[in-house]
Amino acid sequence: MRLPSSVLVSVSLFTAETTAALYLSTTYRSAGDKIWQGFTLLFTLLPSVLVQLTLIFIHRDLSRDRPLVLLLHILQLGPIIRCLEAFCIYGSAGTFEEPYVTITRRKQMPRGGRSEEVEQEVGQAEGKLITHRAAFARTSVIQAFLGSAPQLTLQLYICVLQQGVSIGRGTLMVISLLSIVYGALRCNILAIKIRYDDYEVDVRPGAYLCIFLWRSFEIATRVTVLVLFSSVLQIWVLPVVLVNFLLFTLHPWALFWRSGSPFPENIEKTLTRVGTTMVLALLTFLYAGINMFCWSAVQLRLCDPDLIDKAHSWRRVAGYYGLRFLENGALTLLWHAYQTDVYRAVDEPVLALLLMVGYSAAIFFMLMFYQFCHPCRRLFSASASQGACECCGSSCLLLRGHHAAQVGPVCDKQPHLTDADSPGGDGTYATNGDLSQSFSSNP
Repeated sequence: MRLPSSVLVSVSLFTAETTAALYLSTTYRSAGDKIWQGFTLLFTLLPSVLVQLTLIFIHRDLSRDRPLVLLLHILQLGPIIRCLEAFCIYGSAGTFEEPYVTITRRKQMPRGGRSEEVEQEVGQAEGKLITHRAAFARTSVIQAFLGSAPQLTLQLYICVLQQGVSIGRGTLMVISLLSIVYGALRCNILAIKIRYDDYEVDVRPGAYLCIFLWRSFEIATRVTVLVLFSSVLQIWVLPVVLVNFLLFTLHPWALFWRSGSPFPENIEKTLTRVGTTMVLALLTFLYAGINMFCWSAVQLRLCDPDLIDKAHSWRRVAGYYGLRFLENGALTLLWHAYQTDVYRAVDEPVLALLLMVGYSAAIFFMLMFYQFCHPCRRLFSASASQGACECCGSSCLLLRGHHAAQVGPVCDKQPHLTDADSPGGDGTYATNGDLSQSFSSNP
């Protein structure tokens, strides 16, 4: 039985960030900055309430007689008591014989082309610890992208306006950044475990380090670009944020509407249709919040029983990072064009170059993770390098086809190719691999 260290990390970040935010709000109140105090408290209390509701929902406390636990959740102390409960379960494990066990079957990673199925006994205590780990993994994501991410953006914006960093604000910014990176890391681990649920997944320290560097560069550069842009064009930052949120919020619902699937009823048996709709709305809102700052690692699919698209698409990854790189570049150029005297002590071209290099470093570590450190890379039908090459190849084919469509009417003397004479035999150019299979392959 493993030590519930992930539970301790989640609770530590939650407690540290809440404490630092409450202290910083008192300093804003003393200085008379009521607006900054209000936003700081908003980005602290709102995710805290959502974390309490998530823990109650996952542990199904409303259908159990546990008034003390519900009271502690109302007092925003739910994560602390849950952490103590998890460590009590871990400490008492093995002191008494389990009345019953559950047998689970998982496949091992294939070696030599074979994959063996292994049976494992899961006792009642270990099952409770698994529930605690799953609950805190999800609350870490909520805390990171609905609380820590806007909090970090707000505090960095205040630092730019006031041209200084206080000890309290700097401490909160560091904790918020760590919380976001940890939440993004949990997104990656959850995506792997959901996508490869039939296999026994073992994430090694090298994979954690690669994800940490990937997410640190990605989130730090993204937040910095948004803050720089908002500091010179305050009016236009709201449309940029709203467009991002609306696109990622409405996209899963548009796919669900196009699929023609019935309304999902299997989320929770005790929920009514209104409750299910509220849960799905909050889920899509969280999905949009994640993609606002970094790649979510999964595609939300409301018509699927697991609500997740388990197919891995390199084209989707390339599209996201390509468009996000262009957006960051455009926002940085606008900041450089409309900069004010606030940045007179900053070398603007060097800062813009560092931001682009930082995001490129994030993409590099992402490719390194999928190529060398992913625990299930043996199940990939196409590696990261192959996926990148094939995405570039498909782009070249599209450009070549567009160029041919423009040149075709002018070149009247060019012989006409029938389907049988075309390079692919079916009117398309032949390639060494099946591009569509690699784009939407299910590992």
